[in-house]
Amino acid sequence: MIHAGALPGTPSNHLSIRELTDQAVKEAEIYLSHGIDSILVENMHDVPYLKNYVGPEIVASMTAICVEIRKLTRKPLGIQILAGANKEALAVAQAASFEYIRAEGFVFGHLADEGFMESCAGELFRYRKAIGAEDIAVYTDVKKKHSSHAVTADISLEETISAAEFFLSNGIIITGLATGKEASVEEVKKAANITKLPVIVGSGITAENISAYWDFADAFIVGSYFKKEGNWQNSVDPQRVSLLMEMVRMLRQ
Repeated sequence: MIHAGALPGTPSNHLSIRELTDQAVKEAEIYLSHGIDSILVENMHDVPYLKNYVGPEIVASMTAICVEIRKLTRKPLGIQILAGANKEALAVAQAASFEYIRAEGFVFGHLADEGFMESCAGELFRYRKAIGAEDIAVYTDVKKKHSSHAVTADISLEETISAAEFFLSNGIIITGLATGKEASVEEVKKAANITKLPVIVGSGITAENISAYWDFADAFIVGSYFKKEGNWQNSVDPQRVSLLMEMVRMLRQ
């Protein structure tokens, strides 16, 4: 995960688009030099987040950053735009020749810290069709972190995953309660048994715990662990990247 710096127009922004791009490219180069299989770009520093949309300045900035990262590699690349700006993410992915997006609020509404998130599957996939972006995969969070799911408490993880699959999700993302918090190994295992879709662990992965998920997950999104002191707000720590990737190589053997 590359957490792009705060973008123009957001409260914490203090860098130009050129500086933000250079920063993201530097982190991408570190990841690629250590054999990372894919890079996902996210605007996590844009707090407080808007809900379900962002302005043209965010779309333009993310496109500028993603186009430069695309030049570095032919490996799969993805994008997420917070919060729930999934159509905007699809547009950027198409413009930058990215292969996938991460979408929140795909099926079943939930209460996020930005407010109530409506499900978006029908509208999102019609938009994907309309812009000719059907080759871009949409990986979807279920029972998403940083959210209350009390309104859907009677809907199980199994039912939520089945609904996402029925609504044409390209992969399921399981997270812990918050950024950097471990996902339940049992939930990941359960998800793998429920669906034929790829199952992705979306938070809390470290060099110490990745082996516990290895037999049940198809991919891992790693952000906080790769940063200095394990804090997502910090820059990438090459030693942490090396440590986790060494564990991955051992597990693959």
